[in-house]
Amino acid sequence: MPSIKNPKADLRRFYNRTIKINLIISIALLIAAFKFSPNSSTSDDLKITPQDIIKIEDIVSTVQKPNIPEPPKAPKLIEASTADLPDDLILPDIDDHTPVKLPDTPPSHNIIIEEEEFIPYPEELPVPIGGLKSIQEKVHYTEIARRAGVEGTVIILAFINKKGEVVDAKITKGIGAGLDEEALNAVKLTKFVPGKQRGIPVNVKMTIPVKFVLR
Repeated sequence: MPSIKNPKADLRRFYNRTIKINLIISIALLIAAFKFSPNSSTSDDLKITPQDIIKIEDIVSTVQKPNIPEPPKAPKLIEASTADLPDDLILPDIDDHTPVKLPDTPPSHNIIIEEEEFIPYPEELPVPIGGLKSIQEKVHYTEIARRAGVEGTVIILAFINKKGEVVDAKITKGIGAGLDEEALNAVKLTKFVPGKQRGIPVNVKMTIPVKFVLR
């Protein structure tokens, strides 16, 4: 059967020629690369700076001792000489002594101090001399309370004796900002007309309000 393939379309006849052409082109490119490559002599020489030599010396460790004074020397014991003592010296016997009579102890007296009771609700309550106004005049606004705008009433529990004197006082309700201490001191410095029970002055404990109002 005759071949229907065209001999001109056979690519194998160009195989050797193509290999040779590619080989020549590769060699030419390689030669051109070596020829036109930059000269290594024109490149900047690397400057190598000599390294500093570090000399390590042995450091002798020194210890500073504290300046402590030497302790004082113990005194020398001096033996007492008995050659100068008279021969007729007689020392008293230690066992031969008369007992010393101690003074009689004073008789003990039991002193009983009775605390008088403070009545909370007598028939007549103590009254501040000058009224509650006299207490209000003794208090002053603190700078902190004035800046903070603190207002209110401080309740003081006062213990007033038969003479109308405040022997003790405590804060039962406060508002802070230093006003509690102002009210407490004002009550302690106030003199009262003493409270009475059946016409007799008695000790009384009572609550006293101290108002603080900004003006």
